[in-house]
Amino acid sequence: MKGIIVEDEFLAMEELDYLIGKNSSVEIVGKFEDGIDVLKFLQSSDVDVIFLDINIPSLDGVLLAKSISKFANKPYIVFTTAYKEHAAEAFEIEAFDYILKPYHEPRIAAMLNKLESMFAAKKERENGGTGDSAAPHAPGASASAVSGGTPGAAPEGRSVNRRINLHKDDKIIVVDADDIYYASAQEKTTLVYTRKEEYAMPMSISDFQAGLPGEQFFRCHRSYTVNLSKIREIVPWFNNTYLLRLRDIDAEVPVSRSKVKEFRQLMRI
Repeated sequence: MKGIIVEDEFLAMEELDYLIGKNSSVEIVGKFEDGIDVLKFLQSSDVDVIFLDINIPSLDGVLLAKSISKFANKPYIVFTTAYKEHAAEAFEIEAFDYILKPYHEPRIAAMLNKLESMFAAKKERENGGTGDSAAPHAPGASASAVSGGTPGAAPEGRSVNRRINLHKDDKIIVVDADDIYYASAQEKTTLVYTRKEEYAMPMSISDFQAGLPGEQFFRCHRSYTVNLSKIREIVPWFNNTYLLRLRDIDAEVPVSRSKVKEFRQLMRI
């Protein structure tokens, strides 16, 4: 991965550069103090991740991130700031993470581990995966695989990650994808639920969904993704939508109106 650091405090810039080099294979190809200089650089250079302070000259970090979010090939944005109040706005533009200063190495290391895992999954999807995971998969076949209890091939362009890294108390807990029941977006985080535990992932639900096996997990709502194999009951709800009740846990997951047709195809109802 190639990245740049945007930071107007020299010591903070050097500390972050050191921590990135120590805890990852991310190659820092540029360091900038000014938002306009970053836009000029990106006109002729591609990077995979931008470590972005918010309080920078010329163009503040949030406005810069909004501009970058319109790029055809969007790099990951990791905000690095001393200010908590911009967190909600940062995650509205689907920032990858929001790191508060002063830096704590375990927090930086966990973020970098997640970043590299997500990047590897993205590249696998772009390359079409390997083996069966690269084969196209129709919605009907996916439903058959779920109802039969045997995972099928993933749809084209989706990675099949059977082991998922979840974060809890500054630890990375590795779980099997099948142990995840559902996930929900909660402001700047994604809450992930297994049978007995709840995990808070500092990423958008779109990014979390991207790392899940595509044949098993369905984005049933803007704020929810559900493990299709965990559905116990499909309950009709208002406006011709559904509530999903899951096995083993007391939870109800909504299916939005825009997702009803696709859900019916998947579940053959």
